[in-house]
Amino acid sequence: MYALVDCNNFYVSCERVFAPQLEGRPVVVLSNNDGCLISRSQEAKDLGLKMGEPYHLVRPLLEQHRVQVFSSNYALYGDMSRRVVQVLSGLAAGVDVYSIDEAFLDVSGMKLLEPDLLAYGQRVHETLKKHTGIPTCVGIAPTKTLAKLANRLAPKTGPVRTVTLATAADWEPALAQVPVGSIWGVGRRYARKLTDMGIGTGLELARLPEHWLRRHLGGVVGQRLWRELHGQPCLEWNPAEWDDDQLQPNTASRHSVTCTRSFGRPQHQEAVLAEAVATFATRAAEKLRRYGQAAHLVTVLLGTDRFAPTAGPKTHTAVISLPTSTNDTGMLIKAALQGLRQLRRPGVAYHRAGVLFTGLEPEGQAQLGLFSGSAADQQRSQQLMQAMDGLNARFGRQLVRSAAMGVAKNVDGLLQKPVWGGRAAHRSPRYTTGWDELWQLR
Repeated sequence: MYALVDCNNFYVSCERVFAPQLEGRPVVVLSNNDGCLISRSQEAKDLGLKMGEPYHLVRPLLEQHRVQVFSSNYALYGDMSRRVVQVLSGLAAGVDVYSIDEAFLDVSGMKLLEPDLLAYGQRVHETLKKHTGIPTCVGIAPTKTLAKLANRLAPKTGPVRTVTLATAADWEPALAQVPVGSIWGVGRRYARKLTDMGIGTGLELARLPEHWLRRHLGGVVGQRLWRELHGQPCLEWNPAEWDDDQLQPNTASRHSVTCTRSFGRPQHQEAVLAEAVATFATRAAEKLRRYGQAAHLVTVLLGTDRFAPTAGPKTHTAVISLPTSTNDTGMLIKAALQGLRQLRRPGVAYHRAGVLFTGLEPEGQAQLGLFSGSAADQQRSQQLMQAMDGLNARFGRQLVRSAAMGVAKNVDGLLQKPVWGGRAAHRSPRYTTGWDELWQLR
């Protein structure tokens, strides 16, 4: 038995935790660079605001209805997500983090302690609200797919925020309520195909023979979907792990690590682009070490204006192969800057850049090359990275960093964002992760 816990309008809810006066008011959160709407309160949805709408197009409507606008604050959202998962880990035998705002709970043995699963779901909702301030909905069912369905049907408001689909008598009427395209695992292409074949609801799909889904919906993928819709768990379980009170991501299926950003305004100077690429390589390297992995390949990308009328590709990439896999920030920055030099064209304005690490393998198991550093060199590198990560974790992110990232400018006691930094005119403080931005009560 699984429970899917979904945080309602997560980014908006995180902002409201520290601005409770916004309860009941329309609120939206913008994407990187203040580009488009990526999170909306229910009040904003009721105004007709759509997910992904460009900010500059809906700005008059936002101003007309006095909608509170926030730039994305991923430091805050990531930390609030960690807190949610930490609370959930004390409420179930296992937690499988699906996304920043969703997690599956293993409640197989909860019937012995909590016979009423509906009451258990309510307790999960109330405990999270009490300890984190984040409102949630809970769906409980024998499989992940049915738990997704139950969560979809759970009320977003009111005292009861849980739906339980424990038996076929529960989930068949629920499947009849939703279009086939809303079933988890049925993508847009398959939804169109099924609709053209006269299959309109989830129940109609579930009542087809198992061999039919295997034949028409991608072989074993369709077969798994059929079994999930009949209460037979088939999807893998990837439990989250905690180490020293920190959530450790499950890396079993991770094949790449990336960091990409759009610039606040187009950039053409090599020095500015080099600082940006070095920063992205540094952040991706931190992820590598957090996941306990090392990379063989470094891919650098530069993007021009995707809406420009000129012909040709808008994104250009260069791949640098490393002689030995590594997660050393200095080595990865060196490779990334080598890729930048291959890509950059003088006089061309670039709108975005990024770094992608692939060819991942567990750290500490790299095969040494004939002309690469010795095992002692690798050990010194690991010790240096551990010391740097430890200092940054204790005293603040990027306290110790590579000179290639540029020198942070301090004006009136505040660090100024880099020249290439994205627009974030409405960002709230990083209440839980920045000492200089702690929540102040007056």
